[in-house]
Amino acid sequence: MAAQPLTSAVAEHGEGPVWHPGWGGLRWVDMLAGDVLSLGADGAVGRTHLDSVAAVIRPRAGGGMVAALEDRFALVDPDGTIDRLPPHCPPGVRMNEGSCDPRGRLYAGSMAWDAAPDGGTLYRLDPDRSVRTVLPAVGISNGLAWSPDGSTAYYADTTTGRIDVFDDDPEAGLTGRRPFVRVPSEAGAPDGLTVDADGGVWVALWGGSAVHRYTPDGRLDDRIELPVRQVTACTFGGDRLDELFITTSRQGLTDPEPLAGALFHAPVGIAGLPVAPFAG
Repeated sequence: MAAQPLTSAVAEHGEGPVWHPGWGGLRWVDMLAGDVLSLGADGAVGRTHLDSVAAVIRPRAGGGMVAALEDRFALVDPDGTIDRLPPHCPPGVRMNEGSCDPRGRLYAGSMAWDAAPDGGTLYRLDPDRSVRTVLPAVGISNGLAWSPDGSTAYYADTTTGRIDVFDDDPEAGLTGRRPFVRVPSEAGAPDGLTVDADGGVWVALWGGSAVHRYTPDGRLDDRIELPVRQVTACTFGGDRLDELFITTSRQGLTDPEPLAGALFHAPVGIAGLPVAPFAG
C-alpha cells in the first residue's frame, strides 16, 4: 500500500502525530520550529508556536496539553497558558520523542544535538510533576508505545537499529529490556512507532521511505510506502481509529523531495488504540 499526502510540505521536521477527539482530530509538531500543527476538517493546517523546540505533545485528562520542550516538560492549559517545569536536560541535549503510558505518566526521551552516542536519556514525568530517569545513556530516544493490555512497551533507540520490548509492571515500571525486531540498515532506521488493537507494531523508518507493521511475534507483515525518505512517526486516527497518519521531514536534506515534510495518510483498515492522556 502507498500512503497519500494530505498536505504540502508544511513542516521542516514533522513529528509526533496524535489523534484526540477533544482536540477535534489530529495534531503534530514541527519539532525544531517549536510549533504545534493541527489538521482542520477542511484539510487546512493550523500552526501555533509553543517554544524553541516542541518535541512531544499529548492531551491532559483535564484539558489542554502536556509537552516536552527543548530541555524540560511543560503543562499547557486550554487557554494556551504554559507552565514550564524546571529544566532537566544538560547543555547540548534536547528532548525528542515520547508517549503516555496507560496510567497517565509521560515518558519522553532526549538526544544530543550532535547525535553523540549515549548522549540521551529516557525520562518519566509523573502527575505530581516529579521527573525521574528511566534509561540513561541512550542514543536517539524515539518511538514508545504500549500493547493493548498495557503489559508490554515497545521502544526505539534509533541508533541501535532495533525496536526493543519491555515488561511493564505497575510498581516496578519498565523492566526486562530485550530486542523485539532488528531493522536491516538498508530498510532504514526505526523512528516513531504506534501499536494497533491487535498488538501489531507500526514503525516509521527514517531513511527508508516506509512504515512497517510487525506482528506481536516480530514478523514483518505489512509495508506502507511513501515518496519521501525521512519518515518520522505514525499514529491511528479517524472516527474508527483505522486510518494511519504519517509525518515526514526535510531536515538536513540538500535535495529534498517535493513532499518531504508533508503529512501522509493510509486507510489501513486495522484499528489503533485511543491516545492515553496525561493524568496531571
